[in-house]
Amino acid sequence: MPAKTTVPSAQDILVPETLLKKRKTNEKAREERAAQASAVKKERKSKRTVIFKRAEQYVNEYQAAEREEIRLRRLAKSKGEFYVPAQPKVYFVIRMRGINEIAPKPRKILQLLRLLQINNGVFIKVNKATSEMLQLVEPYVTYGEPNLKSIRELIYKRGYGKINKQRIPLSDNAVIEKTLGDKGIISIEDLIHEIATCGPNFKQASNFLWPFKLNSPTGGFRARKFRAFIEGGDVGKRDDKINALIRQMN
Repeated sequence: MPAKTTVPSAQDILVPETLLKKRKTNEKAREERAAQASAVKKERKSKRTVIFKRAEQYVNEYQAAEREEIRLRRLAKSKGEFYVPAQPKVYFVIRMRGINEIAPKPRKILQLLRLLQINNGVFIKVNKATSEMLQLVEPYVTYGEPNLKSIRELIYKRGYGKINKQRIPLSDNAVIEKTLGDKGIISIEDLIHEIATCGPNFKQASNFLWPFKLNSPTGGFRARKFRAFIEGGDVGKRDDKINALIRQMN
């Protein structure tokens, strides 16, 4: 009879020590990646909850402010008085003219405002210094008080962030959090709220936003583009009428 051949069992096969070490290393790395992925998932879920609650809080805040303004208007009307709205805190400024025939001082102010091209727009905080700057460049820009709808549409439709001097689309909240997270601004709704309410970190939020590149307005400008708005032109202060222009240019 032929001799029986025995097949060595798995226990009898000697595995090289280097291979065993490699297996242990790979297994440890897999466990670490799984733990890290789980932690990231939990963190994202937690942030989504925070972002949702903040957005809900902002909506309630905006609605309360709107109701209060309506109440004050009605109260003033019932007493036969005029309602005077609060002074604007934020202006949206749009550049209207090119570099030809601009004196050095207004040119420098336009650079400080980051209005380097025609149809560029930026949000600025209203104070004594910025009001004086706007007076000096009034023949070259138009500006007014943007409402919440305009701010939201601009940021959602044409908003870009400035990261390492690069123009990055605001397609992910992580883009905003990377730069403004230490200021408590972690989402696009936080950014809108900071601009709309002129919050304590308005300067950082405004500087983070790349100047808005707008289109020429639908239907074109008025016949006398470089005459003041109150005289039938387009440049200079236009108060809340800036919102209609934003719609045309956005």
